[in-house]
Amino acid sequence: MMKIIAHIHTDFTTKFGIPRQSGLVESLKGQIIFEPPYRNIEALRGLDGFSHIWLIWEFSETKRDEWSPLVRPPRLGGNKRLGVFATRSPFRPNPIGLSSVRLARIEWQTPQGPVLHVLGADLMNGTPIFDIKPYITYADSHPAAVSGFTEPIEEHKLQVVLPEAQLPGIPEALRMPLEEILANDPRPSYQDDPERVYGITYAGMNIRFMVNEQKLTVIEVIRS
Repeated sequence: MMKIIAHIHTDFTTKFGIPRQSGLVESLKGQIIFEPPYRNIEALRGLDGFSHIWLIWEFSETKRDEWSPLVRPPRLGGNKRLGVFATRSPFRPNPIGLSSVRLARIEWQTPQGPVLHVLGADLMNGTPIFDIKPYITYADSHPAAVSGFTEPIEEHKLQVVLPEAQLPGIPEALRMPLEEILANDPRPSYQDDPERVYGITYAGMNIRFMVNEQKLTVIEVIRS
């Protein structure tokens, strides 16, 4: 039986807007807080010598009793079916995710035990963590690897426009990560309506925006 050893705390309270892969927005901060049985400093001895770690976690918001051998990857426009094991779809026989994140620091002494501060996580707030393993360069890095159907997909960045009128609603420390999130285009690939208003919830803000060609313009920031 899998045991939940920790939960991650991030600024994403909903799934929409979370980067599609870990590391795409490295300025995103997260804190990993262990469950009481695992708040043991000895279990982390030596981990501070690594720059990156693997997180093995649960797709807790997409658990289903049934599974499908075919899924529709959003990066292919949602209209092409591929085998579930050839994708990173959250709809799997076992709802397990894998992310590589940067280990910024370990806060050894807190009321909640040792806390891991990480960067670049693609997880929603409260996501359960099953395990943590160090990222080992000589074994985990494969520069000549082939990326299958994802290789011809152009990774494009949007130009983000944050009008002066909207800046007061965004804390200065959150502007850089927010711009990176938006630049990575949080919309599903099959949605490209220049008249549509989209919205993501991030760090207690509802960010409403429109996209026309390659320019994303924030039109409203609502503080919750």
